[in-house]
Amino acid sequence: MTTDNINADNCFVCGKKNEAGLKVNFRMENKVCLGEYYGLQSHVGFGNIIHGGIIYALLDDAMANWFYLQGAVGYTAKASIRYRSQMLVGDSGLITAQLVSKKSKMLSMKGSLSLLESKTVIAECEGRFILSSSDSIALTSEKLS
Repeated sequence: MTTDNINADNCFVCGKKNEAGLKVNFRMENKVCLGEYYGLQSHVGFGNIIHGGIIYALLDDAMANWFYLQGAVGYTAKASIRYRSQMLVGDSGLITAQLVSKKSKMLSMKGSLSLLESKTVIAECEGRFILSSSDSIALTSEKLS
C-alpha cells in the first residue's frame, strides 16, 4: 500500500477537509519534515496554554508525515514526549521530524516543536512507527534515508 491509495483529507492534524482540524501543511526539506502551527484559543487546556494533547498530536503527525510524504504508509507503535515549556495562544511554532534509524518495517523517529520567534523548545518526541506493507518496504528501501 502506498499513499496513492490513502486519503488523509480528514486527518485531525493535517487534513484539509476536517473543519475541526488543525490543518497543518507539512513539507519535506533536506530529509526533515517541517510544519507550522499557530496556537488558537480553541486549543487550550486551561488559561492561555495550548493543551498538551494538541502538542503531542502535532509531533506524532509530523513524524508520520515524514514517511507519508515520501509515499509510505505506517502507524505509531510507540511514542514518548517530553514537554519543556508552555505554548500560549497566539504563539507560532515550527514542527520538525526526522528519521533516527530504520530496521526492516520499523522506523525510529524524533520530532520537536519550537517557538518560531524565540526558538524556545516546547516539546520533544521520540516515536517508533511500523510501515504497513512489503510494498512500503520496497519503496522505502530506495527513497527513505
